[in-house]
Amino acid sequence: MSSEGSALTAGTLLDHYRIEAPLGSGGMGEVYRAHDLRLGRDVAVKILPASFSRDPERRARFEREARVLASLSHPNLLAVLDVGEEGDILYTVTELLEGKTLRETLAGGPLPVEEACRIGLQLCRGLGAAHARGVVHRDLKPENVLVSPEGHAKILDFGLATSPAPWATDSEQETGPPAARTSPGALLGTCRYMSPEQLRGEQADRRADLFALGLVLFEMLTGRHAFERPAAPETVAAILKDAPGDLAALAQGVPPAVASAVSRCLAKRPDERFSDASEVAQALRAASAQAPTRRRLSPVVWAAGGL
Repeated sequence: MSSEGSALTAGTLLDHYRIEAPLGSGGMGEVYRAHDLRLGRDVAVKILPASFSRDPERRARFEREARVLASLSHPNLLAVLDVGEEGDILYTVTELLEGKTLRETLAGGPLPVEEACRIGLQLCRGLGAAHARGVVHRDLKPENVLVSPEGHAKILDFGLATSPAPWATDSEQETGPPAARTSPGALLGTCRYMSPEQLRGEQADRRADLFALGLVLFEMLTGRHAFERPAAPETVAAILKDAPGDLAALAQGVPPAVASAVSRCLAKRPDERFSDASEVAQALRAASAQAPTRRRLSPVVWAAGGL
């Protein structure tokens, strides 16, 4: 059985997981709906790129990190249930979720302030739980956040957070510093949601996730990226050098504490940002309304992100 050349077909068995239907595919693998024959539940199975299977170092690192990620248990994180190998196919198993990605939600425009703050608070909790275990996401973006019809948010695709990955595997074909492309694993994620230190190819810690969190919050509140420019290289340059857009001018009714928190998240220097996600949460909590979310999201089945 090979992972190259053709997609898995319905009925294929990977250990005790029976493939039922494809859910999506992209540069970082193929995702399928599957049935766990042992426990009688539906799950999502992600088939990783063949390069993971062929590279012993990548395989070993992936397996080590999968064990750490599987140990993360938090309501705002996608649950990694299992990792396996069948022939030359390396795969992960996650819970199967219902909802829309934040990117799909933002297609309808910016969110009400209270809704953006509620989602932001949940992202803070999820990031805080991961950071407490030494796991840094490095690729937080609207595509990697799922929101259920009830407004419950989960951060997706921690499974690739610290694994080596080729440069710019996302569909946007974004561009970054050429020198960094030759260093496997030096740059992870989508360029327009990277922190300045990531774009420079430097080591990134949890404060890089807080920069991405600031970008996501800005986008939820305004409907636009804080450093959006006509071309990807210009956006990268803006992240490195320019001030973000004026949040107060772009979004009416944003409490000063929230605007200040977003601005601090987007500081160029890591030591000028918050030290952890709980500090961001403190700023959002006061402005987060207790009323039900105004928007209702149409339920769709979704699974492991980062395609």
